[in-house]
Amino acid sequence: MRRSVVEVTGGNIKSMINEALDRLGDQLDAGMSDGLKRYLAAMARFHRYSAGNLLLILSQRPDATHVAGYGTWKSLGRQVRRGEKGILILAPIVRRDKQTGENQLRREEDAIVAFRTAHVFDISQTDGGELPRPSRVEGDPEDYLEKLEEFVLDRGIRMQYSDRLGGAEGLSTGGQVTILASLSAAERFATLAHELAHEMLHWKNGEAKSRVIRETEAEAVAFVVCRAIGLKAGTASSDYIQLYNGDRNRLLDSLQRIQHTSAEIIEGLQKTAMRDHRFVTPGTGRMRAA
Repeated sequence: MRRSVVEVTGGNIKSMINEALDRLGDQLDAGMSDGLKRYLAAMARFHRYSAGNLLLILSQRPDATHVAGYGTWKSLGRQVRRGEKGILILAPIVRRDKQTGENQLRREEDAIVAFRTAHVFDISQTDGGELPRPSRVEGDPEDYLEKLEEFVLDRGIRMQYSDRLGGAEGLSTGGQVTILASLSAAERFATLAHELAHEMLHWKNGEAKSRVIRETEAEAVAFVVCRAIGLKAGTASSDYIQLYNGDRNRLLDSLQRIQHTSAEIIEGLQKTAMRDHRFVTPGTGRMRAA
């Protein structure tokens, strides 16, 4: 089975993304944000995929749980069933060094020169052997709290625990986060993820976003990161309506910011945890989707 190599210039792909975004906007107009909460939950499963590709995946297969390309499924000992329709996404065309075959630039994003259409398949469209299961914590972050603390410090952000925060559970002050010491391990993890999101999103370039938007973006990042390690996030879905006020562009901008930030945190946790052979994310594929 061959993947499409048609370069994308807009057209149908853009229309599909816009239609999916409009559906989310219509739900939020009606005061319903369950669809957006499902989108954020999917972001935890498919954190390597961009906001646009998440919209594409969920619009074509809302029940998707693990997606990968045809070749990746084959390498994992599973076969895409004959006649299954692929999920259309955008994949980057990356500039590589002719001599070494490596990316010319340090960051993959800097080496992307164009995009092409590609197809992925959900695990439900395949047959074969069982996949390794990701570690689940069911309400206890276990050593992921320590990994998250390490990630914070590695970014040059100071961190401390305090018994006195004036009623707050955490504070971000630009270069330092403070977490209420009396919180449970799960609450510490979620609060630290929230305050870390503020550090990564809202202290750069003097971004002039309202406090409501800042808090909602940070809470959405915490939701995604918690779901990625198996913690149950307690944020009410109605809170996410604050990401949107009749402005589709603002909604997409926030979703992209949330995706980039949560993906960076999750991948930071994975790099540390993989050394301990604890974190496996099956079926996400080797290709970094756009």
